[in-house]
Amino acid sequence: MSHETIRARSVLAAAVRSFFAAKDYLEVDTPLLAPALIPESAIEVFATRFEHPYREGREMYLTPSPELWMKRLLAAGCGNIFQICKAFRNAEALGRLHNPEFTILEYYTVDADCGDSLALTEELFAALIRAFEEKVPTGRRERLSPPFRRLTMAQAFADYAKLDLATLAPRESRDAPQAASLLTAKARELGLPCKDGDTWEEAFNRVFAGVVEPALPRDRPLVLLDYPREVRCLARDIPGTPWNERWELYVDGVETANCFTEETDTEKIAAFFREEAAKKEKALVRHAPDREFAALNGMPRCSGVALGLDRLIMAFCGENSLGGVILFPFSDSMPE
Repeated sequence: MSHETIRARSVLAAAVRSFFAAKDYLEVDTPLLAPALIPESAIEVFATRFEHPYREGREMYLTPSPELWMKRLLAAGCGNIFQICKAFRNAEALGRLHNPEFTILEYYTVDADCGDSLALTEELFAALIRAFEEKVPTGRRERLSPPFRRLTMAQAFADYAKLDLATLAPRESRDAPQAASLLTAKARELGLPCKDGDTWEEAFNRVFAGVVEPALPRDRPLVLLDYPREVRCLARDIPGTPWNERWELYVDGVETANCFTEETDTEKIAAFFREEAAKKEKALVRHAPDREFAALNGMPRCSGVALGLDRLIMAFCGENSLGGVILFPFSDSMPE
């Protein structure tokens, strides 16, 4: 990494903090080592063990995001909050867009939805661009400047896969098996490898990753809106539709941020925890953290954004690999 890139990281982190401080968001500092995590079937984690000379030891985990801790603070009435921290994910391929340890920016706005978070994120980008133009000119202002391009997931599937996602998405859980078979057949017609018995979410992910995502416009930041409800997450559903209130931000074709209007219904949150924990047959974390879940009671209406800071620095510096913006990439420590 060049000295100029090290400076760029410093400028960006300072600009992020300045932006949120000006809006009266509290900066919080939550643990990286946790006794329990939100179960997520698509994520594996790093496990370790706490040992004590006089007390019983226990399993601990490096956090893949600060989400659970920050939501506990929201439930306790902390108001608008943000955090820059390290996060960790295991069992992912090393490559230009993946490092087991990475830096994340996460921010939550109370009494807001994902539309409010989108407007806030555009403001953040404008502030970061100003900071970079002043201290680390990169010539990438036009490619990064808001307003972001907006595209619903249904329109993206129509444009790039020629599929009507609204008719392929199940409206009710009982319709999911039949809908999965239909979407799997469509994926095979597109030349994608699908197995009999794939879930709807698995078939969707194959079409999205194999056909839709590579074709997304890259001339300026792009927001994909209204994800299918069947792609399970803790975002609030849009009533009367197969979608939920979620968006993802792509910069230079790279998924950089993920946003929800957060689900606050405790029964739905508990159901999500149970379903995800049940899927994790080979996972290190197998059970929903009941005590931690109870601490989420009283979550206010809010919206949260998780933004990969390393990927954002890539975009601002015009790099095409995380290895160019992380001071000590994990791959450098691997044997040849």
